[in-house]
Amino acid sequence: MGLFDKLAGWLGLKKKEVHVLCLGLDNSGKTTIINKLKPSNAQTQDIVPTIGFSIEKFKTSSLSFTVFDMSGQGKYRDLWEHYYKEGQAIIFVIDSSDKLRMVVAKEELDTLLNHPDIKHRRLPILFFANKMDLRDAVSSVKVSQLLSLENIKDKPWHICASDALKGEGLQEGVDWLQGISDVIYL
Repeated sequence: MGLFDKLAGWLGLKKKEVHVLCLGLDNSGKTTIINKLKPSNAQTQDIVPTIGFSIEKFKTSSLSFTVFDMSGQGKYRDLWEHYYKEGQAIIFVIDSSDKLRMVVAKEELDTLLNHPDIKHRRLPILFFANKMDLRDAVSSVKVSQLLSLENIKDKPWHICASDALKGEGLQEGVDWLQGISDVIYL
């Protein structure tokens, strides 16, 4: 650790690291969102479905995020709960054009929110209503209604319409997460 890091730590200026779980069904855009959040020189050109999980790190002005990108394929969803204790925030990504699987996304969200490692913690949850560029996409308000987000009373949450391919809506979400994390964790 360098002198400036020590000084910043003593002054309370050291960056806070937050462990973020990035969850959602397969093909919702989780990996694409995380890729867009990385500096442009670190972004990957070819995105492939996540098998198991991957770990990515990125920084904002006052926070350092470690993001656990968890596969959303059905056979891997049971693995999510092994990382709940480590999580300090959740990004939940929804394919807003996949109306058929919106019920499955709601079931997974309900299971997540009722898990003992999550239920009694005040974890901030950022929802990305992703793929807003697609013709069949429903609005973020409609996604919020379909997932019954208004019933989440014990955790701060926010929903953003997003297009991960273009990066639209992502900065708004990260800004909210950074702001709420500053309040909760700093």
